[in-house]
Amino acid sequence: MQVPAQFEYERATSVAHAVALLQRYGPESRLLAGGHSLIPMMKLRLANPETLIDINGLDELRTISLEGGELRLGALVRHAELMASAVAGEHFPMFRDAERVIADPVVRNRGTVGGSLCQADPNEDLSAVFTALRAVAVIEGVDGRRTVPVREFHVGPYQTVVGDTEILVEIRVSVRPGGGSAYTKVERRAGDWAVAAAGAALWLEGERVADVGLGLTAVGADHFGAPQAEEFLRGAPATEENFAEAGRIAAEHCRPVADQRGPEDYKRHLAGELTARSLRRAAARARGREA
Repeated sequence: MQVPAQFEYERATSVAHAVALLQRYGPESRLLAGGHSLIPMMKLRLANPETLIDINGLDELRTISLEGGELRLGALVRHAELMASAVAGEHFPMFRDAERVIADPVVRNRGTVGGSLCQADPNEDLSAVFTALRAVAVIEGVDGRRTVPVREFHVGPYQTVVGDTEILVEIRVSVRPGGGSAYTKVERRAGDWAVAAAGAALWLEGERVADVGLGLTAVGADHFGAPQAEEFLRGAPATEENFAEAGRIAAEHCRPVADQRGPEDYKRHLAGELTARSLRRAAARARGREA
């Protein structure tokens, strides 16, 4: 039977307390939120923290609210809570698109939004969603709070800008009129990691693209983004031809790796096709033609 190495356990009572515990125990300590990534790694001895700091009791990090023109998601919001949120779904239906295809009900009921971002897995869904939405991460440490665009949050596979004595506390997304969003994923079986996936957030002025955000996962896109395709679309007519060309551009700038989920050329094809599909669906939602 696989069991973790011995570790100490602390339960944080506030964000400030969690930060203090991180300071006390140093870089060999780890925060415990949903635990669906960390605990399996500990059982395999791929992660061997000396201290686990449990933050599950921090209800201040479990809120979903609309404040000052921003949707604010606490880092401990569970996947199931985000999927069920009326305010999040009203403004950004791509959250529901993505959450429906993340793992299974057991994971969605326990796993957290912040944990997904901080895991920084190249195949993770919400990183692409927040990249498309140009979300901002709020991080708290001993020197107070700082904000980092999600497009700068990940510095490599399984690496983020969150320091050893810092904690991700919130993700913020600006709410603007005239927008639509969608997320599309291909997986080998229900609940699996993506073979490829794409998210699109689109704002229209008449029949032109006023602004656009694209996110890609599992295909080696830098920072989960497709900035070249965004640049092509911005200011252009919102047509099927332009959506297809944006998909081609996005696929061209990916660096997929062949693995058990498929060869490189197949993943690159999916990146382009799924980008175009997400743009098409986001545009339909922006025009009020699809829920």
